[in-house]
Amino acid sequence: MFFPFFVAQAPAEPVEIVRPQEVRSLPGQLDKVPVFNSNSPEKVLSEGILLSTFPAEGKVNPEAHLDFQFDGRFDLFAHHIAHALDPEDLRSLYVGAIAYNPSDEPVTIYYLAAASYLSQPDAPFITLDAQVPNQRGDVFSGPGSRVMSDLLRDRRQSIFPSQITIAPKSYAMLIDLPIPVRELEPHLNGRSTYMKLYSDAPVYLASLALFEKTDENGVARAPNLEEWQNLLKTGELSSPRDRPPTVPGAPGGLIYGRVGGVSEGATWKTQIYDTPQWDLTIPAAGETFSYGISTLVGGTHGTGQVQTAPMIRRYPDTAYAAHGNYGVLYDLTLPLHNPTDSTQTVTVSFETPIKQDATDEKLRFFDPLPTSTFFRGTVQISYPDDAGLPRTKYFHLVQKRGQQGEPLATFEMPAGDRRLVNVQLRYPPDATPPQVLTVSTEESR
Repeated sequence: MFFPFFVAQAPAEPVEIVRPQEVRSLPGQLDKVPVFNSNSPEKVLSEGILLSTFPAEGKVNPEAHLDFQFDGRFDLFAHHIAHALDPEDLRSLYVGAIAYNPSDEPVTIYYLAAASYLSQPDAPFITLDAQVPNQRGDVFSGPGSRVMSDLLRDRRQSIFPSQITIAPKSYAMLIDLPIPVRELEPHLNGRSTYMKLYSDAPVYLASLALFEKTDENGVARAPNLEEWQNLLKTGELSSPRDRPPTVPGAPGGLIYGRVGGVSEGATWKTQIYDTPQWDLTIPAAGETFSYGISTLVGGTHGTGQVQTAPMIRRYPDTAYAAHGNYGVLYDLTLPLHNPTDSTQTVTVSFETPIKQDATDEKLRFFDPLPTSTFFRGTVQISYPDDAGLPRTKYFHLVQKRGQQGEPLATFEMPAGDRRLVNVQLRYPPDATPPQVLTVSTEESR
């Protein structure tokens, strides 16, 4: 008897697709809001100081403290991973953010929006289609995706208060949350946190890592305020450290490094126009133009524009800039105008072309797509539809390296029509920049 057999086919190698088009610098700039940016070391294997902006005076390890006060609007971003290498030691790692009021008057910190999620079980990395409607915010893949979806909607998760008041010369915890690993295989878990905050007077901040403690009955408990304070005063930087970054301008390969410090810029808000009437002229029929999103050194798509937030304070072995702009809100308004004498079909999309610094006017994509995911996050688009009715839509996007985007919206724009379109996203952790926002006009039939 003959038994047929089949030989497995190897996946086809990605082939580059070159799309001639204009790539434009994104108008505007980041605001001046400082961001407490705690992402180094990403994998935390020991207790210690993750990031401290306290003054060095009176500390056992002064090099661990960067001496910066937060006053008024500021943001806090923290993304860390716990990995238990010893199967006999499966204690939960706690990540805490401690604040200190150095003044003689009470200080109140307001939580304007805040979210924090674990990889397991809150937001596992699951396989999703490239573009999924996400009106309610219940579609996500990974904690960074879920946190930024909440922040895009200005939500405050129920685990956070609306405000805290810190007595004079006193400490308080802004966050005090575990990263459990005991029930997982492998014993690996991560937590992403982002908070929009406002303080009515200057405060110092630090993010710290402590393992769970046990009470007199041997029951596990969270670290208390005294234990957090003691670590702040006597602890050293958590180790092992991440791979150090390349010094700017140095020859050879480019290592961006993990961010550990205070970056400057939480929002990039702008109106994009190319005429004195503040219109954005749609592309000619069959043409496309794009604006860079989260462009960085080595990936400006020929624009020369580096959008990366600069560092106000940093540790010497961490990134020289906040590469990736994790958590940054992009709030972009496109006043589209069809100046032609015929109806035009226009699309707006979000895409992940192959990173390049080339100066020629083209973007490059892959077909078929490779397996590596370069973007997981939610994008919001608001516009009047073809009937003139206001629409706001949310889409969760998953894009591979070199992936062309599906339309977020399509418009039939009559001759002379104007359409005010707004696109917003918070750049998610677990994404790899840069991306582009693309406007295309279909070929006339």
